[in-house]
Amino acid sequence: MPLSLRIPPEKEKMIKKAAIRAGKTKSAYIIEAVDAKLGLVNDREKMIRKLAGWLSHDEAEELRKATEVFNRINNGDWD
Repeated sequence: MPLSLRIPPEKEKMIKKAAIRAGKTKSAYIIEAVDAKLGLVNDREKMIRKLAGWLSHDEAEELRKATEVFNRINNGDWD
């Protein structure tokens, strides 16, 4: 569902810079912030610890590295 926000230009610039640093689109960055504010996400470390409780330390580290790709967005996919 589309949503339109009126954001002051200076905040939009801050969001754009932060999204670039995070390797995300502005939309993805804003959605992540809203999800965090609503309590809909766990931080990555907490999630991995919860899901990987039965794994050894080395296996958990391997899982963390293997799932890092899900935190990256290729901006070319959204142009």
